[in-house]
Amino acid sequence: METFERARLDAYFANIVGRFLPEERASSFLITHLLPERPGFVRAVAALSDLRAVLPKPKSVSESARREVERCIAVDALSRGLFADPDSALDYIESRAGGERIVLLDVGGYFAPALTDLHDRFSGQLAGVIEDTENGHRRYAGIDKLPCPVISVARSPLKDPEDFLVGQSVVFSTEAVMRGRGDILHGRPALVIGFGKLGSSIARLLHAKGVQVTVFDIDPVRRAQALAQGFAVARDRESALTGAGLVLCATGSVSLRGEDFGNLRNGAYVATVTSSEDELELGTLPEVYTRTKVGDHVTRYQTTGHYFYLANGGNAVNFLHGASVGPFIFLVQAEILSAIRMLTRDDLAPGLHEVAAADRAAIAATWLSYFNR
Repeated sequence: METFERARLDAYFANIVGRFLPEERASSFLITHLLPERPGFVRAVAALSDLRAVLPKPKSVSESARREVERCIAVDALSRGLFADPDSALDYIESRAGGERIVLLDVGGYFAPALTDLHDRFSGQLAGVIEDTENGHRRYAGIDKLPCPVISVARSPLKDPEDFLVGQSVVFSTEAVMRGRGDILHGRPALVIGFGKLGSSIARLLHAKGVQVTVFDIDPVRRAQALAQGFAVARDRESALTGAGLVLCATGSVSLRGEDFGNLRNGAYVATVTSSEDELELGTLPEVYTRTKVGDHVTRYQTTGHYFYLANGGNAVNFLHGASVGPFIFLVQAEILSAIRMLTRDDLAPGLHEVAAADRAAIAATWLSYFNR
């Protein structure tokens, strides 16, 4: 970022922090994509809470951002395994914030498997969780009885611009990867798996580029929406895969399992909008497939009579080019900051919650005063 851009961002976050300053501070843990612009948000989280550690998502770390954050805040390694086991999760949280009141800021439901144990066994108090993504929202919603408040911004109207622009960046990066091998989008029928906010954005941009698009979604309501918007809608996954020369996975859960890959037509490209562990079951792919790196960010999977290409190892393809959505990401980050104050008030019942509409409106008005110039 340019110096003046950084100064404007810091001024914006200072305004947001002043508006949502909690009466009592809690400690916090922050899972985030540690992208180049992210230190400003990290500093804002630290201004509203005692930030004990930043845990960057492994496939989206800017080394310059890491170095900047590490000067004043601990940066720890993140994996699904760390919080999949309640004992290891508890040991980690105790080592950083034993006996304290804590808020967990999540991206993708990492804390969900250990949440009940953390709530019941932690030596301090778990005030609650703030979740940023649809995938994570589903993970927390799937817990039979949430032990604490979980504030989700995944379905906030302030997130709509981000979701739309992420879809655009996915198409941009997919096309760039293909062009790096001398291939292009045109002439390849595309299949978009998942017709939520991201999937619908991807489908619309591909269509605008003149690409033939088919949509598959397990939700019949979304299939009807796709049909109404002029897209072909597949009746089943198998037949859809057979005809696709490009497959974009945008479900936030498992899009392709081991048996699905055999249905891909020869030479098809596969790209995702999130991590491979969420979208693809590559571990169940038959061992007869050999894996060969055939480009900077492309792996060919091949067996006798069949081959396909996987972009960026199955991880979010848009992170190859920074995954930037411009200043619109700061709307969502401000909403996350406002949620910290909600949790520290200690008046929310266990369960899923949203930020109040009045707070969202105040955030949008503040954002417009800084970035609509």
